[in-house]
Amino acid sequence: MSNPTVELTLPVMQDMELAATKTAEVIAKRMDLDGEKTDEISMALIEACINAFEHSKSKDNIFIQYIIDPEKLIIKVGDKGIGFDAEVVAIPKIVEKLNSDNKRGWGLQLMKELMDTVEFQSSEDGTTVTMTKNR
Repeated sequence: MSNPTVELTLPVMQDMELAATKTAEVIAKRMDLDGEKTDEISMALIEACINAFEHSKSKDNIFIQYIIDPEKLIIKVGDKGIGFDAEVVAIPKIVEKLNSDNKRGWGLQLMKELMDTVEFQSSEDGTTVTMTKNR
């Protein structure tokens, strides 16, 4: 039998990332993940959604797929935007950020630190971020 999958389609609208985190929380509870792992999943998911909303330049919906595996939760966040090269995105220098009015720019690094694996597939047809949290 294949792994249960939950799919969401979210319009590019303010606070819609909260629908994604509520869904993740329900799934995490069903998987008996502890509160810390659930919070880490939610924070990483918010970053992935906001990146898709703000940086993809897409007017279309974003798509989220939650794949419930016996050993892990796999979350895919996809958009039909302009794409990007994850290798070129600079990790901010903390001292410069602390002295700056713009504290943003930590999303990719934060996702990598919160989740067990994070992979990016991107082209001019869109981006899919695949994040995994092990049990």
